[in-house]
Amino acid sequence: MTATISHRLPQKRHLVTPLPGPESSALAKRRAAAVAAGVGSVVPIYAADADGGIIVDVDGNSLIDLGSGIAVTGVGASNPAVADAVAAQAHHFTHTCFMVTPYEGYVAVAEKLNELTPGDHEKRSVLFNSGAEAVENAVKVARLATGRDAIVAFDHAYHGRTNLTMALTAKTQPYKYNFGPFAPEIYRMPMSYPYRDDLGTDGVSAAKRAIRQIETQIGGEAVAGLLIEPIQGEGGFIVPAPGFLTTLAEWARDNGVVFIADEVQAGFCRTGTWFASEAEGIVPDIVTTAKGIAGGMPLSAITGRADLLDKVHPGGLGGTYGGNPVACAAALATIAEMEELDLNARAHHIEEIALPRLRTLADDLDVIGDVRGRGAMLAIEIVEPGTDTPAPALAKKVAAAALEAGVVILVTGTFGNVIRLLPPLVIDDETLVDGIDVLEQSLHSVAAPVGV
Repeated sequence: MTATISHRLPQKRHLVTPLPGPESSALAKRRAAAVAAGVGSVVPIYAADADGGIIVDVDGNSLIDLGSGIAVTGVGASNPAVADAVAAQAHHFTHTCFMVTPYEGYVAVAEKLNELTPGDHEKRSVLFNSGAEAVENAVKVARLATGRDAIVAFDHAYHGRTNLTMALTAKTQPYKYNFGPFAPEIYRMPMSYPYRDDLGTDGVSAAKRAIRQIETQIGGEAVAGLLIEPIQGEGGFIVPAPGFLTTLAEWARDNGVVFIADEVQAGFCRTGTWFASEAEGIVPDIVTTAKGIAGGMPLSAITGRADLLDKVHPGGLGGTYGGNPVACAAALATIAEMEELDLNARAHHIEEIALPRLRTLADDLDVIGDVRGRGAMLAIEIVEPGTDTPAPALAKKVAAAALEAGVVILVTGTFGNVIRLLPPLVIDDETLVDGIDVLEQSLHSVAAPVGV
């Protein structure tokens, strides 16, 4: 790190009530009477404050945060520079709509995205509100620019909850069930999933398998865009085998197909580079971003080749709140903090602390089928003892045991059996180690050692 990270709240796990406490329980009753049942929550506690690697609930319990609001609060949930930027902008104006009366903040964010995303070609950016909205607009651009209709997505993918992005998303529960019919001309191809793939670490062969299916089932000349997460998020932090992404990108280029990298969860220093595509040496035609971009404020973007984005007619892209001035101020402050604190280096440091511990656990416990990830985007795949059969119930027990001890962890994956670690990039070493200690204890509490 190039600068010291300081925190407003004590960075200590401390429980003063059983979880959930009485105030959280009271809020849960109010919620049940006011909030639609279709909105779920991972944990039953209600936040009152958060800073660094700590969430304080309404009962005064301090919990270690290993989820970052699903990879959003990389710079912390109340980073002073971000909070000051938000307040300063709000004192001037909270909204004018960029499509009516534009403002510099939007332009400055676009300039920064054009600078940071992979490739030195001429780029353009457009700002939106959510990751799903960014993905939808990337698809719009690909279809208009190519004059083609078909979009290729992949097994285990997650791209959002709108109608089009549900079609692009692979998993039915809870994202797609009974919400159809879905948008047409979406085709799903096999992903490289080294732990479960017959091709294992042969990424080139896995890519060629997908390409054969594309050419047979669709025809390369009919494909507008190929959409993929360089590291899959909700699918289970699946890191494709080496050569998979590069082979797909080469095929896309050779066939006039727009290669779209969905960096919504993996972007902005999460994996130790600004974008996960960089580790594979990939230069996408379009990159979608959100989550970590603005320190918790709602903002997303597409950034891509100028010749693609500039083909869209005026008024074809935009939205009332897209690139809100307060969110833009937050994004500029967030990116500045990432640069100042060298959070790419911090992500690597988190990996250096956590990954050896997780691999040792995998050697000791026969319920861990795989440990994977990069930077501060790490995962443990939980299986039935001594098998590769997904064990979602066991993964949930581990998460529940960790929460009872005061650590928030998230469970994900196509099979609901992957424990994912997404700590804030500004978490201090002691807090991170304490959180991993609790995770280790939680795993041991529900699993037998290897050979027992």
